[in-house]
Amino acid sequence: MRIVFAGTPEFARAALERLHASGVAIALVLSQPDRPAGRGMKLQASPVKRFAARHGIPVAQPRSLRLDGKYPDDALAARAALESARPDLMVVAAYGLILPQWVLQLPRLGCLNIHASLLPRWRGAAPIHRAIEAGDAETGITIMQMDAGLDTGDMLLVERLPIAPEDTTASLYDRLAALGARLIVEAIELAACGGLRPVPQPAEGVTYANKIEKAEAVIDWTQPAEVIGRRIRAFDPFPGASTLMSGEPVKVWRCQLERDATGAQPGTVLAADGAGIVVACGSGALRLKELQRAGGKRLPAADFLRGFPVAPGRSLRCSGP
Repeated sequence: MRIVFAGTPEFARAALERLHASGVAIALVLSQPDRPAGRGMKLQASPVKRFAARHGIPVAQPRSLRLDGKYPDDALAARAALESARPDLMVVAAYGLILPQWVLQLPRLGCLNIHASLLPRWRGAAPIHRAIEAGDAETGITIMQMDAGLDTGDMLLVERLPIAPEDTTASLYDRLAALGARLIVEAIELAACGGLRPVPQPAEGVTYANKIEKAEAVIDWTQPAEVIGRRIRAFDPFPGASTLMSGEPVKVWRCQLERDATGAQPGTVLAADGAGIVVACGSGALRLKELQRAGGKRLPAADFLRGFPVAPGRSLRCSGP
């Protein structure tokens, strides 16, 4: 079984590592072009590219795979590399580029996608974030046979995973990455012997996980405390839920529900001490337990308050950058 692997972030690297360890013949890796990152904004290779380079696996980094798109030369070069690889199967995990029909049809057994949700719930770009934000009790991995639609293909393997009350996108991401890595190896073993049994996705229960925008992460204190708390966990590590304190943007990374009704205006600081900063919400209140000033480090509330005193009665802005 010769495969091509297409992926970019750490989620995909976990799957690539597991496939490599299983002895699968990985003929080619596709990954997004190097991007500027860090304080120096130097070009950095993706986790997938770094793994492939360490293990001598050829890598292609087209900016597009569309032959009629903005970068036709990239697409033509990628097509030549894919045809030369002669893949039986293509595995896709958080790649970041849309696969046109010519790619979907090229491998003998098509393309399998490692999708971090229980399809058809949370099709699209940000299924982990949206599951936490919506208050879902569980999520999981679906290994899917890709087609031309947006995460609409037949389901091949599904495994569920509970979402814990304290889960953030970061913590859930790690567990789902490990689960996806295990399931894709199982899927390839089944594909090799014709043991995969496609199941069409049900028409009911379709939801879309739209891409996360930075503007979404501004805390609206008029919302219920439970909703804000879920959004704080959903936006960790990116983009980080934020509010304004004394006109300065501050990110909130960890919080605790304070269920007592307060009657105070949403956004009002009710208490500020070593145990956290208690803020009134549209209903209930939140105790902010880990915060970060612009350019600073994440700090427990006690340490944060030593450098940034916040007095009870202060009002935090409900919206704005």
